[in-house]
Amino acid sequence: MVLAVVVFAVVGVARVLAGPEDRTTGGLQPGVASTTTESPHSVEGDDGVVEPAPTATAALDPGPSLSPGTQQIERVAKDFAEEWLNRTAKADAWHAALVPNTTRTLAEKLEGVDPVVVPAERLTGAATVVPQGSGLAEVSYPVDSGTLVLRLVVEEGRWLVDGVDWERG
Repeated sequence: MVLAVVVFAVVGVARVLAGPEDRTTGGLQPGVASTTTESPHSVEGDDGVVEPAPTATAALDPGPSLSPGTQQIERVAKDFAEEWLNRTAKADAWHAALVPNTTRTLAEKLEGVDPVVVPAERLTGAATVVPQGSGLAEVSYPVDSGTLVLRLVVEEGRWLVDGVDWERG
């Protein structure tokens, strides 16, 4: 019983000395923002990791060096997205339009795909760019049926799309 009183006294004194805690920020000091984002591949539940909110202006570490005059990541992603959404194109023309902005690996995976299977028709908002590491980023676009998620990598001195995913909205 005496031990319990001592523990409560120590905790009480520590709280008084630490000052009031702002419960709305989870104990962070006022003015310190805390935001978390759900990765499209995350499992349900909080993993306890705090990540910055995605922004279109996030500084990207291109990792491997980019060639002079290389298109910005947003331009490459938008060019790819607009061509990917062109469901009325013939398969060969659709593939040929995607190739300039894709890695060889992705170009091979998309070969022979009929664009009619693309699950969206148009972009409905601006891109969100989330750096994923050195020379790697994820660009998301809201589309009429969900979210188009593109993985871009620096390859051959420029940003190229290396992965395509779609999340139902």
